[in-house]
Amino acid sequence: MQVTYAIVFVSDMDHAVAFYRDVMGMPLRFQSPGWTEFDTGAATLALHATRISDPEESELVPGRCRPGLNVPDLDAFHQRMLEHNVRCVQAPKDVFGSRIAQYVDPDGLVISVSEARADR
Repeated sequence: MQVTYAIVFVSDMDHAVAFYRDVMGMPLRFQSPGWTEFDTGAATLALHATRISDPEESELVPGRCRPGLNVPDLDAFHQRMLEHNVRCVQAPKDVFGSRIAQYVDPDGLVISVSEARADR
């Protein structure tokens, strides 16, 4: 298993980009109003613009983070999580060209898990 990215939910994309790029010194890979990525070597730091408007999406609160892990076999990993009664909030499915599932840790943090692609 490998950490491949972390998503940081932000309330002001321009302000957050300036902090991570200009203050922290991270190399900017891509920037848009809703999604920005920094190249940090083996993993990507992504910023996701969000506003608190839906109580059902309370995990998208600015200042929270969502780690992203990569596993060789998502179906086997998914089965393991179910066997351990880990709450799954998104079963494995194709999203943005990757197969991704999402699980909740004991403290309520959502963790995205994707399957290693053959072209990587």
